Amino acid sequence: MIVGRVIRAAIRNAILLSMTRLPRGPHITRYYMYRRLEEVVRREHASGRILSISGSLRLCTLFELHDSKITEVNYPDTSILHLPFPDDEFHHVVSDQVLEHVEGDPQTAIDETWRVIQPGGLAVHTTCFVNPLHLEPGDFWRFSPDALRFLCRRFSRIVDVGGWGNPYVWLVTSLGLRHEGIPEARWHPLHKLAMLNDERWPIVTWIVAEK
Repeated sequence: MIVGRVIRAAIRNAILLSMTRLPRGPHITRYYMYRRLEEVVRREHASGRILSISGSLRLCTLFELHDSKITEVNYPDTSILHLPFPDDEFHHVVSDQVLEHVEGDPQTAIDETWRVIQPGGLAVHTTCFVNPLHLEPGDFWRFSPDALRFLCRRFSRIVDVGGWGNPYVWLVTSLGLRHEGIPEARWHPLHKLAMLNDERWPIVTWIVAEK
């Protein structure tokens, strides 16, 4: 046990040292997904009023929608199950790792985001599938890409739906590196691992749907 901990600590420290002074992006379970979503949303030329739900502001800012106004609401003051806005209030809605924490019917949550979006607007939802429990504030659901597609069947168009993951991520987790930013340098092993996607292992999933 002690030898194993010493070895893991040595490997972890070596990896951290190798990232010194390297520009970094999001951590390993966000890196690929955020890059993909940034590409998709920019391709759709999205702009206008955006609703950011429960800690999703970082994902909104990654889209660099400079001419957009972002309204941020957070649980428990505001629940995605009962959004306090009139119909068609926003051009777009973003929820980042929210759906798995919904203490209620996830279909109701999706339908609420549909309701407050104007026709032609986008809903961007990310969540998780193959993932450990994270009980903040509670952990109730898991969603495959097919599940997200089903929940968003009311939308007029599925712009993009997918997942990212691979079994080697758990090696990174075991080294205590899961929440370390991934180096932008393509030569770095963590960058290569963050860009490796095995569709059989969707740790995180996402959907972009147009009303």
